[in-house]
Amino acid sequence: MKVIDSLRAKVAKWPYSLLSILAAVSSFGAYTSMYAFRKAFAAGTFTGQQYFHVDYKVWLVIAQILGYTLSKFYGIRFIAEIKGSKRGIAILILVGIAWLALLAFALVPAPYNIIFLFVNGFPLGLIWGLVFGYLEGRRSTEFMAAVLSISLIFASGFVKTVGRTLLHMLPINDFQMPFLTGAVFAIPLVLFVFFLELVPPPTAEDIKLRTKRAPMNAEERRHFLQRFMPGVVLTLIIYVLLTVMRDVRDNFEVEIWASLGVKSNMIFTSTDTKISVIVLVAMSLLILVRKNLRAFSIIHLLIIGGCVLIGASTVLFSLKMISPTTWMTMAGLGLYLGYVPYNAIFFERMIATFHYKSNVGFIIYVADSLGYLGSVTLLLVKEFGRPNISWADFFRQGVVFVAIIGGIAATLSLLYFLQSARKSKQSQTELNIQPA
Repeated sequence: MKVIDSLRAKVAKWPYSLLSILAAVSSFGAYTSMYAFRKAFAAGTFTGQQYFHVDYKVWLVIAQILGYTLSKFYGIRFIAEIKGSKRGIAILILVGIAWLALLAFALVPAPYNIIFLFVNGFPLGLIWGLVFGYLEGRRSTEFMAAVLSISLIFASGFVKTVGRTLLHMLPINDFQMPFLTGAVFAIPLVLFVFFLELVPPPTAEDIKLRTKRAPMNAEERRHFLQRFMPGVVLTLIIYVLLTVMRDVRDNFEVEIWASLGVKSNMIFTSTDTKISVIVLVAMSLLILVRKNLRAFSIIHLLIIGGCVLIGASTVLFSLKMISPTTWMTMAGLGLYLGYVPYNAIFFERMIATFHYKSNVGFIIYVADSLGYLGSVTLLLVKEFGRPNISWADFFRQGVVFVAIIGGIAATLSLLYFLQSARKSKQSQTELNIQPA
């Protein structure tokens, strides 16, 4: 610990831009490495196995998302209250538990090994909040968070490519592949977490521009939700919809591409890399917008634009005016233009706009808990209500719903927060002109 403190003190003397790059790259690397322990199993097909007339892979997805969902509910308190000095060791312990669960998954025969995907999902659900805690409350948070958020897009395709490559190169099966994929990323994870630990806390100027971030107790969390309740409800509606369809794309991308007649192992990485670059540029440019309310409004417009892109591309694909690859790229871009801001900069700029002493992790985990609960519910509805529909058709129908409802909710959210900011400014003005 003394060694880390000493190195952190030296790093604190670096130019601010270099510190931002260190934090951004380290967070991206850490979360991408974590993804190997979470999503590698999705690269397997587990063909020919069903239990209670439900595909075995669907059981795996449901089990992991259940664990992930419960983790998000637990994380509302855990992430809101954890101290910065415990983040690094917590990340390594939690991912280690998830990796052991993958080992048990490989050794225990199906269907009894399904439970280990639940065990795997619970600790991994806490990693995002821990990693983001290194980045929030800084004047360059947009840039760092944008780079981190790209891991949500890039890592999914990259890990699937690594998993599929291992299946073709080594004499292993779908059950052993997730544990071995994790082994590939174990050392990089440790290194990136070490680099994150070297990132110094926010400076005085950071705090002045973005509001101090602090742990929140139960009363503070309740008051926060009451203060912004209409906006929070609208935000949760959009976020649940985006999470559900983004999760369908993430977990069943192999099946969706196969239904569309595309079976290249490189399609995951090539498509997601294009999306990653566009989203990275869009998010990073917000660092140029210093006024928090203006940036917060632009973020809303990006989300609305994402919904429009989802709807427009799906209509064009349904009319056979664009190819399956173009549609999947455009629909994926629209989903991530809406989804990524909520995981990175939406709540960051919200807190800064209203100068509310709190932390981003708390509200992200409120949204995530409901988002992944929605994912589990949708999977169950699909498997027991419409088991014969292909994942490609299911995805296509789902994103149309997201485009319509999400676009309306995002527009109402923008109007609410603009009105709320106007009232806050008026109240502050009135207080300032009161006689001493």
